[in-house]
Amino acid sequence: MPSISPRRAAIAATLATLLLAACGEKDKKPVADAVPEVAVLTVAHTSLPVSIELPGRTAPFLLAEVRARVDGIVQERTFTEGSDVKKGQPLYLIDPAPYRATLASAEAQLQRAQANAVSSNAQLERYKVLVGGNAVSKQAFDNAQAAQLQAAADVAAAKAAVTTAKINLGYTSVTAPIGGRSSVSQVTQGAYVQGGSATLLTTIQQIDPMYVDLQQSSVEGLALRRDVVAGNIRLTGSDRARVSLKLEDGTTYPRSGTLEVSGVTVDPATGSVTLRARFPNPDHLLLPGMFVRASVGQGVREGVVRVPAPAVTRNPQGEATVMLVGADSKLQQRTIQTGALVDGHWTVDEGLKDGERIVVSGIQKLKPGIVVKATAAQAPQAVARAADKTAPQR
Repeated sequence: MPSISPRRAAIAATLATLLLAACGEKDKKPVADAVPEVAVLTVAHTSLPVSIELPGRTAPFLLAEVRARVDGIVQERTFTEGSDVKKGQPLYLIDPAPYRATLASAEAQLQRAQANAVSSNAQLERYKVLVGGNAVSKQAFDNAQAAQLQAAADVAAAKAAVTTAKINLGYTSVTAPIGGRSSVSQVTQGAYVQGGSATLLTTIQQIDPMYVDLQQSSVEGLALRRDVVAGNIRLTGSDRARVSLKLEDGTTYPRSGTLEVSGVTVDPATGSVTLRARFPNPDHLLLPGMFVRASVGQGVREGVVRVPAPAVTRNPQGEATVMLVGADSKLQQRTIQTGALVDGHWTVDEGLKDGERIVVSGIQKLKPGIVVKATAAQAPQAVARAADKTAPQR
């Protein structure tokens, strides 16, 4: 039997391997590609609360400047600077000695006037009897009557002087006109103050509740009024608009406020109107003069389509697009017109209809035309929260 060379043996082995592989490919059945599963939300028009963010500064609810109302030397300061004081609490004591002397003199004048009045009344009563019997002249009777009226006037004037002296004596004890937080004292013990010039002693501010004065552009106010007239925005009735607050460090104030005053005059220098909101401040976290940003509710916009922000992408032309699942379970791309981004959702002005299904996850890996399996997504709020968690942190 002839021998086979090693080269021929290798070629034969290779051919056998190729034949076996070809037979295996014929016997192997093709495996269908897996159908991708996507989460979808059904488009529906809804109502959307409308709010606007405005800059502002805090202001005390009540502000009182404590001033001297009589002249004198400050003998004592009876409060701690920066502490809370109650209405009617004594704050300063001005030397009362001169005013006590004035009161004593006025009371003595009143007693003298009352004594003269008693004498004049008695004389007038006697003359009433005597003038009837012509024992005294008519002129004497008239003089007695005039003296009695003058004595009564002197008593009234003396009483007024006593009252004035008591008031001035009371002003020597300076009390708090309102309850609130006191500021730094402007005078010290031994200082001379004047009632005529109303020397400033200190200032008291009530900071619970607290006002927040906001500035709104007249253009924004005009746009809101037009939307209300057109029926695009429905006002929320007679209830005061709710206001939320962000502090200087970016944190949210834990308590909400109410809109108290909406200005009706545009400031020609700034082109804005002033809004005033009222906030509870039991912890005294807000202090007068702080810069804040407030979100003010302005009504409800009817018939709004909202789409979660992760569901919207941009094409090379910069247009907003979304992926829709058609009735045949195939993906199609749709160009839309978006409005404002509110709470992680885009408002859609044009491009979507009720009942259409929007893909809300994994859009970057999908292409139009492929068949997908659609499953209902979570509620819009849950989707927004999930998007916030997966969004990169700045």
